[in-house]
Amino acid sequence: MSRTATVNRNTKETKIEVSIDLDGSGKSDLQTKIGFFDHMLDGFARHGLFDLKVRCYGDIDVDCHHSIEDTGIVLGTAIKEAVGDKKGIRRFGSCMDETLVLCAVDLSGRPYLQFDAEFTTDRVGDMDTEMVKEFFYAVSYSCAMNLHIKVLTPGNNHHMIEAIFKSFAKALDAAVQYDERIENVLSTKGSL
Repeated sequence: MSRTATVNRNTKETKIEVSIDLDGSGKSDLQTKIGFFDHMLDGFARHGLFDLKVRCYGDIDVDCHHSIEDTGIVLGTAIKEAVGDKKGIRRFGSCMDETLVLCAVDLSGRPYLQFDAEFTTDRVGDMDTEMVKEFFYAVSYSCAMNLHIKVLTPGNNHHMIEAIFKSFAKALDAAVQYDERIENVLSTKGSL
């Protein structure tokens, strides 16, 4: 099954073509005339292991707004087309009850924890809520991972803690998946 798409958008302000292969190897061919944006798109392709081609001819003599926004519209449309009917995909990387939690993991070899959650009770069951942060601090430092946990939409304390653990599970699962397209460590330095 091919999960590719090519989408074009032509307006008075921009002319854009984006091609994406969701099952690529991280190759990119980018021409937006906005250096940092090309750099960010290259990182997106490389770390997502998407093959990405972008051609953007925009009114950058005015500013970069139309070029970047319209590229986002075209890229989003291409992703939607490439995903297709969504059968068999994992679908999400963060977990939600009535709470929404964002969790990001980087198995970089450098320990760091950013924990942003506020609980309104001291305990849930027989567990001190302050121990949630202590637990993830211990995990992140002993594993030497960067770990960011942020409760975006708080709610019931039990559900918040549950969503934190589920979101961590999904992020770690995504990070440790073996991908046969990666021949060495996934780093521009060549080592982690």
